[in-house]
Amino acid sequence: MRKLIFAASIAMTVMALSACGNSGDEDKAAAPTTAVAPVAKPTNPADTAAWGKYLGTIVKANMQGMTADRPYPYLVPAGDDDAAVAGRERQLENVQGTTARGVLPGNMLAFGGPDSTKTADLIVAAFKDTQAGSFKKVIVLFIGDAADKDRVGAVVTPTGAEYRFVQM
Repeated sequence: MRKLIFAASIAMTVMALSACGNSGDEDKAAAPTTAVAPVAKPTNPADTAAWGKYLGTIVKANMQGMTADRPYPYLVPAGDDDAAVAGRERQLENVQGTTARGVLPGNMLAFGGPDSTKTADLIVAAFKDTQAGSFKKVIVLFIGDAADKDRVGAVVTPTGAEYRFVQM
């Protein structure tokens, strides 16, 4: 049941964020980023719907410069139970596949979750073997704690990606 809720929240986040994509209208591209109503940071790490909404507003507020239809958000589950560990392992495999293939310029990969350390661990593991310069003009957004900012930046920056950090 938790897996279903988690998958549904990711799907809802992707659908909500895809509505925010670039329409190709040059006037809109030149306009300043639209203010996004803030959503309070959830207190329950298991409430994936609330976390999806919270992180989705942060992603939406940081889409400037993105030219793809929609970002690729990764809601990294917290916890050490079997479901959370399996969810992070699946996401790691997915992100490693993405980083191995490369990402087209104009895209955004956004990472966040209730546990900043676990989110940072996933990003570091996924990007550690990525070729230098292979992510030029790609935005990588990490939503986490300041304590994890530099170690994520250390593996993302050599890829040529535009590394963005937002503190939770």
